[in-house]
Amino acid sequence: MGRWSQYDEDDYRLPEGVKRIGYDADSGRYYFRDREGLVYKGPEGSEFGELALVSEIPSSIPQEVDEDSDLEAAPTGTDGYRILAVDENGTRYNPRGGAYRTLFPFFLIIAVVLLLVWRLVLLPTRIAPVPCPSTTLSYIVQPGDTCWDIANDHNSSLDKLLIVNPKVNCDKLMPGDRVCVPDEGMSISVRF
Repeated sequence: MGRWSQYDEDDYRLPEGVKRIGYDADSGRYYFRDREGLVYKGPEGSEFGELALVSEIPSSIPQEVDEDSDLEAAPTGTDGYRILAVDENGTRYNPRGGAYRTLFPFFLIIAVVLLLVWRLVLLPTRIAPVPCPSTTLSYIVQPGDTCWDIANDHNSSLDKLLIVNPKVNCDKLMPGDRVCVPDEGMSISVRF
């Protein structure tokens, strides 16, 4: 203990016959009782200071205090339940929704992120294909198809197929891709 610790005790700081009976955490005040049973409240946010007479005690402060009781612990009733906190009007505080109400924004953010991941990763949007010229036919690539097979099946040459589809890479042809196949009787010329 420090050299001057006795000056921080209630016996030294409070007037004779006055005892500390409780602390109201909602208002930040200590409550005191004198020999006659009158109740006083201390200044807000301070352990000691000028005491003001109080007409009634908040419900969070016990009516009777034992010598050995813990003043800052919440008092319990005769049935063992603790008194709930009350506001300045005397109504009890009852949180609606409980702990889940505070977690709702977190769960909402997680749900939005999961929906965005699902939308962007699992359901990629396909760009609408460029329409084929009027003198060609549209063909959807099947598994096992090659550029030469497609051109041969439509009575055309590989060179004509590549002229009509300049962006098609025959080495990376995938099933489901669309290529434009020249008609049998059309004439194709390369323009530079």
